[in-house]
Amino acid sequence: MIRIREIDHVVIRARDQQRLVRFYCDVLGCSVERRQDEIGLVQLRAGRSLIDIISVDGKLGRSGGAAPGAEGHNVDHLCLRVEDFDVGALRAHLTAHGARIGDYGSRYGAEGEGPSLYLCDPEGNMLELKGPPDVPGAGVTGT
Repeated sequence: MIRIREIDHVVIRARDQQRLVRFYCDVLGCSVERRQDEIGLVQLRAGRSLIDIISVDGKLGRSGGAAPGAEGHNVDHLCLRVEDFDVGALRAHLTAHGARIGDYGSRYGAEGEGPSLYLCDPEGNMLELKGPPDVPGAGVTGT
């Protein structure tokens, strides 16, 4: 039997690789773990997981077909579990960085029902920031 523990990595094809790397690092707090420029790959550390950003013009990216755009995304959405979930602080931070913010609500995730906030990265890929599971009798921080 296969026992999945967590997301290992997600691969996102990008028209502007460096813009996405800056967004995921500067806005969402990831860090560059390693680069393989010869194949067009930058691997970002996102907690215990990785987000691979590949250039559509690089060796790996060319094999994936057309570039992402309004009519065809390469990822539906990526959900990142965040600590100290405060929707007001998250919205302020994301707005300050020009991120397009979507719906906020309680949704089911890997750890159960809890707060989540949707947003888009600079190339239109949908992200979900997920807080801790709800605890009976405890409220979600923020509004």
